[in-house]
Amino acid sequence: MLGAHLTLAAAMLLAGCTTTVDGHPTAAPGGGPPEPSFRPPRSSTPQPPSSVPTKPPTPDKPGTPHKPSDAVPLPADENGYVFIETKSGRTRCQISSRQVDCEAEFTNSPLKDGEHANGVSVSSDGTVQWVLGNLGDIPVVTIDYLTYQAQGWRIKAGLDGTRFTNDRTGHGMFVSIENVETF
Repeated sequence: MLGAHLTLAAAMLLAGCTTTVDGHPTAAPGGGPPEPSFRPPRSSTPQPPSSVPTKPPTPDKPGTPHKPSDAVPLPADENGYVFIETKSGRTRCQISSRQVDCEAEFTNSPLKDGEHANGVSVSSDGTVQWVLGNLGDIPVVTIDYLTYQAQGWRIKAGLDGTRFTNDRTGHGMFVSIENVETF
């Protein structure tokens, strides 16, 4: 008789492990750390060709034409994205031909759903949006304080921040932990 009770108890335990609950999972803002909570290992920065001398970055001026030869090209992945991390490691960005999305612990960002935004996005037409989010486990390339070219965007990285300018429209943004300016 005891064996029958143990078998019944084991069957009930196993049945409890396979129970499902109908519905859709939701998370409230501030309900825990964003996923994933780790960063992938850093990649090396692409080096400019040895035949092209590099010079320190200078500020872009709106309407200034750019020569492709004065920027380090950053190749896109198979989906048309380039993923970068600044030399400081404090800002990560996702670049496509349509827009640039950056994630950082900004010190002066607007509130979104009761929390300070940790992401900012600018489209090629100059539309800006602040968001709460996490770029996730992206395969970043750490950039140095140089000028880069990726997906129709000129990226000028400096000690004070990073400037993204769309080659076609001239719109973009300057991103630093302390300040984001759009143009």
